[in-house]
Amino acid sequence: MFSAFINCWKIPELRKRILFTLGIVALARLGANIPCPGVDPTALNLWINKQMGTVGGGAVGLAIMLTGGGLARCAVFALGVMPYITSTIIMQLLTAVVPSLERLRQEGQSGYAKIIQYGRYMTVLICIIQGFFLAKTFENPSGYLFPGFTGVLVRNPGIGFEMLTVITITAGSILIMWLGEQITERGIGNGVSLIITVGIVDRLPSAIAQTWALFFGGGQNFNILIALFLIVMAVAVTAGVVALTQAERKIPVQYAQRMVGRKMLSGGQTFFPLRVNYSGVMPIIFAQAILLFPQKLFSLSHLDFLQKLGRQLSEGYFLYLLLYGLMILFFSYFWVATQFNPLQIADDLKKHGGYVPGIRPGRPTAEFLDHTMTRVTLAGAVFLTVIAVIPYILTRNMHVPYIAASFFGGTSLLINVGVLLDTMRQVESHLVMRHYDGFFRSKTRSRR
Repeated sequence: MFSAFINCWKIPELRKRILFTLGIVALARLGANIPCPGVDPTALNLWINKQMGTVGGGAVGLAIMLTGGGLARCAVFALGVMPYITSTIIMQLLTAVVPSLERLRQEGQSGYAKIIQYGRYMTVLICIIQGFFLAKTFENPSGYLFPGFTGVLVRNPGIGFEMLTVITITAGSILIMWLGEQITERGIGNGVSLIITVGIVDRLPSAIAQTWALFFGGGQNFNILIALFLIVMAVAVTAGVVALTQAERKIPVQYAQRMVGRKMLSGGQTFFPLRVNYSGVMPIIFAQAILLFPQKLFSLSHLDFLQKLGRQLSEGYFLYLLLYGLMILFFSYFWVATQFNPLQIADDLKKHGGYVPGIRPGRPTAEFLDHTMTRVTLAGAVFLTVIAVIPYILTRNMHVPYIAASFFGGTSLLINVGVLLDTMRQVESHLVMRHYDGFFRSKTRSRR
């Protein structure tokens, strides 16, 4: 593995791509630390760090994690790449239900480019709307987004500040979207995902410092056995996430001989992979976002029963974890139902002369794929639920700060592992193409 890292710098093109990616990531982190004009976020940043030490942070914690801390600093990149991700998710869902968008997707590369263009237009619209509400939040920060904060962020509020903030935040979000696309095109890895990952990893020094204080700060009664347990747990959960991300069910596909023009193409056998975690991190994000609303509504009620129910829906409580797990299971199947089309896959196999051994082509193949995907998704969804609740259990039962517990599971770990594995695969493809050993040396190349 270490020789593979050294070999990365021996290939001029790969070295150039890595340096380009590091430079763009540095620009993204710089923009996440420059406050918007007219805003002093010092008091807010201290308040958020205190809040995030004991609980998940609710909507604030989720938004801060996905924006790389830009929201906590009221930065130019306060929205990060979230408007772009939101528009991409909306377009993916609309493509599954809007016939005109479905036809565009079937047109191939040209149709896909048009869908991306529509997503960019939607990104600008989302930036303007969110930028306006964010400007109003900066003027009155003690509302829904930062409940309990009593400081002052804006010294000169008004329509001038609001317009300037909307323009600044919209321009910042479009810029970081463009930077992410440049990484994808000219660098290494998926640019948007890398920017989110680096923003999450940016919290790692603070998490290590808080964990160190648990054992040597004289506060809680933490000992060496708990430290060993946390280390073993971190390794085991990370290995489990890697296995979940990589796991797939391979469906054997046999191709018959067929005539193309004047050439006879011989048949062969290949595999059609069904990913165990087909939906990725999306079910966790959907479940977290939806559970925020009933908790807030019940807490505002004047009825004691609803207030108690609202407290039970706070992060880490049993009722919250129960609903959280059920919603992850539901959204895992929902995402597969909207994005996985077994009928189209079966038709494509039939058109190209492919079939699953023992299964008739056409609708029986689609039913077989649907049944197999249902069973595979159940295993992935259950494992995803276990990983998602680990940080809340550590925070509530072992009093581990949430910023540290988030690296033991949940959205942060899933995003980090998935993005790093994808980046390593791209780097390894460059190494193998130039006859270097990759990160995982194969036996055939080792014997040469």
